[in-house]
Amino acid sequence: MGKKPTILVVDDELAMREALQDWLREDGYEVGLAASGEDAVSMAREESWQVILLDLKMPGMDGLETLRLLTEASPDSEVIMMTAYATVDTAVQAMKEGAFDYLVKPFDPEEIQMQIKKIVAHKELVLENILLRKKLEEKYHYDEIIGKSEAMQEIFDLIRRVASTDSTVLITGESGTGKELIAQAIHANSKRCYMPFIAVSCGALPDSLLESELFGYEKGAFTGADHTRRGRFEMADEGTLFLDEIGDISLKTQVDLLRILQEKQFNRLGGEEPIQVDVRILAATNRDLKKAIGENRFREDLYYRLNVISIHVPPLRDRKEDIPLLAEGAVRKCCLEINKEVVRIAASALELLMDYDWPGNVRELENIIERALVVGQGKEISAEDLPFSKREVRPEGFPKSLKMMEKLHIEKILEDDNWNISRAARDLAIDRQTLYNKIQRYGIRKGET
Repeated sequence: MGKKPTILVVDDELAMREALQDWLREDGYEVGLAASGEDAVSMAREESWQVILLDLKMPGMDGLETLRLLTEASPDSEVIMMTAYATVDTAVQAMKEGAFDYLVKPFDPEEIQMQIKKIVAHKELVLENILLRKKLEEKYHYDEIIGKSEAMQEIFDLIRRVASTDSTVLITGESGTGKELIAQAIHANSKRCYMPFIAVSCGALPDSLLESELFGYEKGAFTGADHTRRGRFEMADEGTLFLDEIGDISLKTQVDLLRILQEKQFNRLGGEEPIQVDVRILAATNRDLKKAIGENRFREDLYYRLNVISIHVPPLRDRKEDIPLLAEGAVRKCCLEINKEVVRIAASALELLMDYDWPGNVRELENIIERALVVGQGKEISAEDLPFSKREVRPEGFPKSLKMMEKLHIEKILEDDNWNISRAARDLAIDRQTLYNKIQRYGIRKGET
């Protein structure tokens, strides 16, 4: 907490009040004084006090009665009881009535400081948990995974049902459909929500690096390993590990992963002692794993370990009724990020958005909305603000195959971006490794487009 707590001292002895006031002011606290329980309750109703130091034995209204009234008048205040008559009974009674802690007179300033620091730490933790829960609810609430289509409503229902379990979930779907967002929603609504959510993009790393990334390594395990490093499995202990692009990992890494799923333990590279972990695994892929199994590129036993529960995210072209909601959501999000007044989407622009096939799915839609907001100058996004607003009429011999369409689209973007891979990946709304994989898969060569 940035600002130091305000403290109310309640004691019928003037010398004690003044001594506490001097000690606390030296530490920079704002201090109020009350000579009786009646005065304390009145002051608590008029002003907010974060900490109240309350004497147990006072004439008139005693400390316990004052504590009860203070709890009603200022429920957010933390009360520390002070007494020279320490007994187990009075201590227990004070704690039952809501006191934060209990101090026995005589005490020195350091005791008071320690108690106040304990209260500050407690309040910071409570506030942090409240803010974290609010942030998680805002970011990962099902409504944030936008979709009114029947397919998305079924996914929302499945998330609700699987979140409370520890079952492994395999999320499938094309690039850009929001697989990681679904994994985050499962984690955020699970009992592990306050523990780490660790994501690893398996397709972005070569096999040797992926192994050390997942499992960590001991000092001296290989050249350059000058210190021990924890892997992602250890970082995710008691939380969730999201393995994206799981279909791209090698057969050797698949064996290691299968062992962890079965035994809940692993060894760091160069390590001899097994490390136990409690991790929930969520995995995602845009590949056909059953086909990969048939081609001996993916282990069947690992597939069934990962595919305990399956969630398939449909491409955007198959749920076009979600496009207006997604576009409006992207507009609000982007306007907030670039500090621009929220604009509307013109009917002509929305018609184009609905007509487009979205090879990059939701990620591409968000990128196109951001571009339109940056280049557009009006009070609305017009058709002219969209990059495909002046599309050519479909030529004769236009390919019917979706794969051929994707190849032609990638070739066009690479040509437009002068084969700048990073820029082309951004325009296609995919990562660099995915673009490299598609270039190799389709045999695309520079100079042949």
